[in-house]
Amino acid sequence: MAGEPADTPVSIESPSETESVSRFRGLVFEAVCALATVFGIAVVAALLVYVANDAFRPFSADPRWHAVFLATLVAPVLALSGYYAVRDRASGAVAFTSLGVPVVGLLGGGGLLIIFRELIGPQEWLATVVALLVAAGAVELHRRRRSQAALERLLVLLAAPVLSLFGVPALSVHWTFATPLTGTELFTVSLATPELLPSVRELLLLVPVLPVGWILLVATVAVPTGLGFGLAVSRRRDDERGLKEFTAGAALVGVVGAVGAMLAGAAPNAGVLLATAVVVPMAFYLEGVARRGEGLQGLPFPVVVVAGLLAGVAVTNALGFAGPDPWLDWSFLTSATSRTPTRAGIYPALVGSVLIVVVIALTAFPVGVGAAIYLEEYAPNSGRMGRLVDLIEINIGNLAGVPSVVYGLLGLALFVQGIGLRAGIVVVGGLTVGLLILPIVIISAQESIRAVPGSMRQASYGMGATRWQTTKKVVLPEAMPGILTGTILALGRAIGETAPLLMIGVASSVRSTPQGFFDKTGAMPRQIFSWSSEIQPEFRYGVLAAGVVTLLVVLLMNGTAIVLRNRYQRSE
Repeated sequence: MAGEPADTPVSIESPSETESVSRFRGLVFEAVCALATVFGIAVVAALLVYVANDAFRPFSADPRWHAVFLATLVAPVLALSGYYAVRDRASGAVAFTSLGVPVVGLLGGGGLLIIFRELIGPQEWLATVVALLVAAGAVELHRRRRSQAALERLLVLLAAPVLSLFGVPALSVHWTFATPLTGTELFTVSLATPELLPSVRELLLLVPVLPVGWILLVATVAVPTGLGFGLAVSRRRDDERGLKEFTAGAALVGVVGAVGAMLAGAAPNAGVLLATAVVVPMAFYLEGVARRGEGLQGLPFPVVVVAGLLAGVAVTNALGFAGPDPWLDWSFLTSATSRTPTRAGIYPALVGSVLIVVVIALTAFPVGVGAAIYLEEYAPNSGRMGRLVDLIEINIGNLAGVPSVVYGLLGLALFVQGIGLRAGIVVVGGLTVGLLILPIVIISAQESIRAVPGSMRQASYGMGATRWQTTKKVVLPEAMPGILTGTILALGRAIGETAPLLMIGVASSVRSTPQGFFDKTGAMPRQIFSWSSEIQPEFRYGVLAAGVVTLLVVLLMNGTAIVLRNRYQRSE
């Protein structure tokens, strides 16, 4: 063997003895791993069953109600699942994914609904979208007119969105100059100007007549969503088919959702957002299944589930069988907290968690991915700078294991006492928890970028591409599924963090929802912690119900990450 000293003694064992020892150790290792896996799954399942039992209280229902749903829903679903597991695993994957995609879409649509209800109206959203389009048009126009002015285009790229969204605001200066030792005031400079340049967004908001809100949402949410999925379909088909169909179909879905919501007595804006978030991704997934032609027998599974639910509801209502009296119901999700346990809800804390996650996604994702790109593609790997980069990477790995309460202290010192932001507002909460997951985002993005084969980079360089063009066109598209998977898992952890929120002063209970990123807020894990310390034992049910909501959100996000990872592995 190369590199082995010549005088090293070599032990010679008979083949039968070596094979016997290796097989025994392997069997023991396999059994221990299997037991550990079963134990972990059993513990998580027991936890879910325990909290779900107290939150939904299924045994408070009439036994005949259980019998009806056993016949209409449980038995057909179990029979179909057994068939998929034994006879057709590909169809089983399609069946459960086609059931999970609408659920994840419903979760995303609920988040959008909260944002448009509490944070931004359709008119403000339209003005923001148009302002960003104007900024993009200015950048594109500069690129065509002065294609060689790269540094100048960078300035345009930074200034155009700021001017388009905010304009040049009024300037106000009030400085008092004093002697350094005695503090005697010498003179004061006071200057104030009117608004120098209004933004595109402000000008659009001054338009006296605009279409109604749901029409604006169809134009600014449904159509762009359909356009994005249509572009993805066109790319994977390698032709232009799908772009027009998905764009027109998304607009139709938004209109139908608004009309359906109005007929049902609900807000049309909610119909547009939920229909777009559920139907368009589902159509995208079904198009891929139909194009591949694999697992088509799994497509009836969601139909069986929905039909079983509707049949069970119809039969139990017709026969008058009482259903369960759950603690976790629509009223719990849409009500504010209360001193009375039966009236306590989680809506303000839910809105606070959604806004905090928005801040985390807008800050941690670009910073983390940018750091990973620099460390993997641009950072030197030799010399003094190379040793400095190694030191930075080691510390990033160490920061990923720092307890979350330490990040809470860091956020308190940095954002509250250092910058002077108010304690307990949305921005402070998002930035603090964003610092917590930033090392995880960086490390997962680094691993995804590192997994891109070096031969693809060399081929790109061989065709004359620059390092930036190779990173943009070759490395990032290949690494993006892994980057998204790591980011989603990190966001799932961020939702459940409590210690940092305690340190930065997030309110334990709030009755009003935050109306902006600089308002005081609550959060779901903080609300759970508050209820757990209440004297009245009835609040324990609120704790479990809120825990079920948090667990469902985290499980759905983790499920989305698993689907993305599986699709990436299959495409490879």
